[in-house]
Parts: sequence; structure tokens; C-alpha cells
Amino acid sequence: MKIGEAQQIYREQVRAYQEQKRTLSERLKQVKERQEMAQNDEEKSMFSKDAAVLELSIRELNEKQEEYQDYLSELAEQHSAYWNAAVAEQQADAYEKYGEDMAKIMEVARRLMKGARVPQADEKKLMDFSYELYQAAKTTGEMVRRQKEQEGKEEEEYGTLWGDEEKKEYEDPQEAAENATAANEGPALVSPEDTLAGVFTAEE
Repeated sequence: MKIGEAQQIYREQVRAYQEQKRTLSERLKQVKERQEMAQNDEEKSMFSKDAAVLELSIRELNEKQEEYQDYLSELAEQHSAYWNAAVAEQQADAYEKYGEDMAKIMEVARRLMKGARVPQADEKKLMDFSYELYQAAKTTGEMVRRQKEQEGKEEEEYGTLWGDEEKKEYEDPQEAAENATAANEGPALVSPEDTLAGVFTAEE
């Protein structure tokens, strides 16, 4: 089962148990009030038994709800791990690309400084990175080019260092976490009514 689906199912389960506990707690309060106002021992004993059953029922519901909440905590940890892994991959690729781009930009500056011709797009990347470095490279390059012309040397020309870059598609971290498979199977889904049926059967 996917983590996102499991979280939704077990959250709804916890809500159902909370609602049932709220209902029983209200009934327990009313039974205890009646017990205090009971006219004789027989009535008191009857209300006392009702209160005991309700308390036992609430305890059973509480134990089952805690089981579901523990599983939800496990799912939250798994969700967080997948989320962090997706984000870490994007950040690692971004740092790697930044390092590659820096190396290319420095190479463009080096080529310009030795009087070579580079594509306009590469020059623009250098200019965008550092206008001062671009100006220094162009100025030095012009002097070197004039000297090469006087010496009869051929002018070098380079192609782009970037080319057609493929944009990598990343999965949204939230989607990656929600669509990952839950590591463990969750506790059996038992309705509050079925849990209570077990209590009343035991009482009989």
C-alpha cells in the first residue's frame, strides 16, 4: 500500500475511534450523574455496572486507537525519509551542475584570453557570471589576437561548451513520499463497533 493511501485510511480510522470515544464518554458522564442521584442500592448497582462497561469500552477503544496512531507515526517517519531523499537528489544534482558550469565558465574565460573565438552564448554566460572577468578576458584576448595576426598565426575557434542541455525532470518530493510503498503492513482495520462488540461479548 502507498504511504499516502495508508495515512489517509488510518487517519480516518483514528477519527472514527475518537468520535466513538467522545460519544461513550458523554454517556459515561450521564450514567455517573444518575448513579449519584440513585434512590436505592439496586439502582446504584445497575448504574455502577453500566459505568464499568462504558469505562472498559473506552479503554478498549483507546488501546486500539493508540495502535493506529503508532502506525501513523511509523508512516510519518517513512514519508519524511522519502521526502528528504527526493530533495537531497535535487540538491546534489544542483551542486554538481553548478560545479560543471563554473568549470565551463572558467574555460570560456581562458579561451577568450588566448585570443580564440567562442560562441556568443558562451560569452554571455561568462558576462552574466562576472562582467569584470569577461572584460579582462576580452581585453587580454584582443591583445593576444593582434599579436597572433602579426605573427601570421591562425585564429582558433571553439564550439559551445553547453550544447543542448536536457532538463532533468524531478518528482515532486510530496508525490515521491506519498507514492512510495509503506515498509510495513499496518494493523488490521477493525471498526469501533466491532471493537465494542468484543467488549460486550466478554461481559455476557
